[in-house]
Amino acid sequence: MEQNASIVLDVGKTMSKLSLWTSAGEPICRESRPNERCSTGDFDVLDVDGITSWLVDTLKSFSEKARVTKIIPVAHGAAFAAVRDGKLACLPMDYETRIPQHIAEAYEAERDSFGVTGSPRLSEGLNAGVQLYWQQVEMPGMFDGATLMPWAQYWSWFLSGVDSSEVTSLGCHTDLWDPVQSDYSPMAKRLGWASAFAPKEFAGNAIGMLRPELAALTGLSDRVKVYCGIHDSNAALVAARAHEEMADGDRTVLSTGTWFVAMRTPGHPFSIRALPMDRDCLLNVDAWNEPIPSARFMGGREIETLIGIDTRRVDIRPDQPSLLEAVPDLVSKGRMLLPTFAQGFGPYPDGSGRWVDMPESWFARRSGACLYAAMVSSVCLDMIGSQETILVEGRFAEAEVIVRALASLRPNDAVYTCHAQNDVSFGALRLINPVLKSQTELIRVKPLDVDLTGYFRDWKRLAGNVNSAA
Repeated sequence: MEQNASIVLDVGKTMSKLSLWTSAGEPICRESRPNERCSTGDFDVLDVDGITSWLVDTLKSFSEKARVTKIIPVAHGAAFAAVRDGKLACLPMDYETRIPQHIAEAYEAERDSFGVTGSPRLSEGLNAGVQLYWQQVEMPGMFDGATLMPWAQYWSWFLSGVDSSEVTSLGCHTDLWDPVQSDYSPMAKRLGWASAFAPKEFAGNAIGMLRPELAALTGLSDRVKVYCGIHDSNAALVAARAHEEMADGDRTVLSTGTWFVAMRTPGHPFSIRALPMDRDCLLNVDAWNEPIPSARFMGGREIETLIGIDTRRVDIRPDQPSLLEAVPDLVSKGRMLLPTFAQGFGPYPDGSGRWVDMPESWFARRSGACLYAAMVSSVCLDMIGSQETILVEGRFAEAEVIVRALASLRPNDAVYTCHAQNDVSFGALRLINPVLKSQTELIRVKPLDVDLTGYFRDWKRLAGNVNSAA
């Protein structure tokens, strides 16, 4: 039985994942489940009960495979939990819940400017502040006597019983954090939320031990250390910095999944004023509280919308030659997808997505979706000033049309891929043990054999026109 193993809990928007690792940072096993979308009648909520039940069962199975000594959670950053008297005061809101117009208008009058928070006003409930505001308005007194904590730290609390907050989740498009002052935003202070949040901890700090009742249910030791945890995209950033190519200079991680998130570590000082606030750009903060210019779009969701739920068709190895073969015809005939297929998000939030001369070929349509994702990604990278070194990680790093098209669109940058599927989890592990080295090497991406210059120029012109007309 493996000794001194670690567990990473990764609660994403679409999937929850639990992975077991050796002390040397080598994966032992991994389990996952789809997250259900639930409703209270007033708004959609996160699948807390389903995740909890699955987590306990999976922890029990992992206890039979290794002697576990550490657990660290990661989670998406668009949810917060309120805990009172040892239980949730209410279920956390699902960020895809549509915000009523009167709430949205009232919240707009309360929130601070982009220049203060680095948080643009995003669609639906993606600004976690609007979730708190709506719940406070609809359920007065709900937060009285409650402790607020980000979604990742809710799970560290569930595991340990210890309250904590952490800056990567507080500072990711929440409206709750001032990244320049490294403090809660004026709105968060004025509305009383800042004083309700649990004490801040470094993401890699051990905050407590596994609850005895969970130890009894799972077979794990009650001496297992539970760590504070981190925002999932920021965990990918920590993982990337394990590679020599990403250690210094101006470097960007493009994390791909449901969201494509570009996060740049600038090689020189960066002003928040350089970010276009109305195109899904924002400032994140990394685990060490440094501002990170970022841009994003719902790339994985858009690909699903375009080709159906089986997105493997753009990233599984056997399909890559056929997808690449479809590119020259798409480019020569100007067949392309225009944004946006997840309206309200990304650099063209108002655009209504459509095909220009949709091909009949099954592979060509999927190849077109990949070219689309690459072009939107490149626009995102330009908006945050990315240069020199770009690492594409996550699921779609194995989609050759996407990564090779991106390398073609950015001839002055070195574009790399990392085909590890556990980068987020590995990043969390590096918070616990910073000396861990990645088990995979970065691969320099070869550009496509097709010149995309004219195709991209036409696409940007048409995309801009669609966005303006929408």
